[in-house]
Amino acid sequence: MEGFRVVSAVALLGGRVFAVTRERAVGPKGFTIVREVVRHSGSAVMLARDRKGRVLLVRQYRLPVRRRLWELPAGRLDPGESPLAAARRELAEETGYRARRWKRLASFYPSPGYTSERMILYLAEDLVPGAARPEHDEDIECRWFSRSELSRMVRSRKIADAKTLVGLFLVGVAR
Repeated sequence: MEGFRVVSAVALLGGRVFAVTRERAVGPKGFTIVREVVRHSGSAVMLARDRKGRVLLVRQYRLPVRRRLWELPAGRLDPGESPLAAARRELAEETGYRARRWKRLASFYPSPGYTSERMILYLAEDLVPGAARPEHDEDIECRWFSRSELSRMVRSRKIADAKTLVGLFLVGVAR
């Protein structure tokens, strides 16, 4: 761990989506770091793009920020599930679409200062429509956006979700 040694980890909370621990580590120069850490199994993120170059976003209410956000579809990895399997499952559940072509674009930590969550971003193409099957606590709106619409939304700060900004910048949709 790059010279750091974890000397204690105490479980504070176990939840349905994540757990919280208080961890203490000693650095190579002798100082101590103590943090509450959100332990998360990781997430798959899907940038679904159609033949016209449009990108599919979902809009849903995000309780922590108290508002609906336009985002790339994403979801948590179930225990033992591969990121690609999670991506396929989540895309179908949230949007109804299935992709015939998948490409892994990136792996990143959205907020490594307090969470272990790692997001795996996929490009999903050659899409086949179907019926969405959102979870009981999800109210999801889906919509296709053109490149120019997405670019305007990024510039006007209508897209505020980090994983979505990462995905759009990686494929050159937003500048």
